[in-house]
Amino acid sequence: MVKIGNIELGDFPLLLAPMEDVSDPPFRAVCKANGADLMYTEFISSEGLIRDAAKSKQKLDIFEYERPIGIQLFGSDIQTMASCTEIATQVNPDLIDINYGCPVKQVACKGAGAALLQDIPKMVKMTEAVVKATHLPVTVKTRLGWDDSTKNILEVAERLQDIGIKALTVHGRTRVQMYKGSADWTLIAKIKENSRIQIPIFGNGDIDSPEKAYEYKNRYGVDGIMIGRASIGYPWIFREIKHYLQTQTLLAPPTLEERLEACKQHLDFSVRWKNEKLGILEMRRHYTNYFKGFENFKSFRMRLVEAPTQNEVHAILDEMLEYYSALV
Repeated sequence: MVKIGNIELGDFPLLLAPMEDVSDPPFRAVCKANGADLMYTEFISSEGLIRDAAKSKQKLDIFEYERPIGIQLFGSDIQTMASCTEIATQVNPDLIDINYGCPVKQVACKGAGAALLQDIPKMVKMTEAVVKATHLPVTVKTRLGWDDSTKNILEVAERLQDIGIKALTVHGRTRVQMYKGSADWTLIAKIKENSRIQIPIFGNGDIDSPEKAYEYKNRYGVDGIMIGRASIGYPWIFREIKHYLQTQTLLAPPTLEERLEACKQHLDFSVRWKNEKLGILEMRRHYTNYFKGFENFKSFRMRLVEAPTQNEVHAILDEMLEYYSALV
């Protein structure tokens, strides 16, 4: 049984990665329904939370059915991170996660996210301040290092465990790599081999199929896997991986009806959570992923992204059911 503090996650948990502009409550709902064991909010700016910025505050929205759910924070100032941890704790998540992995310029160039990989003493101090600011378990997501010459994750894992984090997720790339090339899990395996490490270690990067999840579980010995980009428009990856881990057989892919139903549920939650205009607008980035590879989808997509109301989107999705069912 893998545990983060007192949170029981099963024998080999599958985690949904925190993804900016993706892992909001509507997206998390469809992933939870398909087997995600632990989910995180989109990352939240500590500066934004302290300033009471509306966008940052809305990202604190969590729902009972999502549990266990973690709130992920990022920032460059130690005191600000401690203060926003206190704010985040008040909405009663199950844990607090610190982002030391985001590679994008807007974050890293402000001294937050993966930038902390260049200043391990500051990373340690910041983590310690967050741990002291909450009674909740604190976890960390990070990368192997800043670049190939500073892959310091083995030292980082020990030092962060020593100051009280309860789990560590490692993306198998450096910051310089961004999302290019292949993720290297060999150093993640070395963390697990270190007898000093007692906390759960989760691997992240390039898991896009049940077979690969099974292979990496056995090859690298991680306690669980975090899945990010492969879940966008395909929340079924969680149930498919779970089935494969148990049986070494592949589940049939989701039916057309399942795809359409998940898309509708995602849209309806988005509209309830934000409002019709914003909910429809933010849903537009997901249609292509839900129906990737579908013949003649382009014309439907154009209509979906132009549809101004929830009812019109539903009508187009119903039309898609008739069209694609007739092709079979």
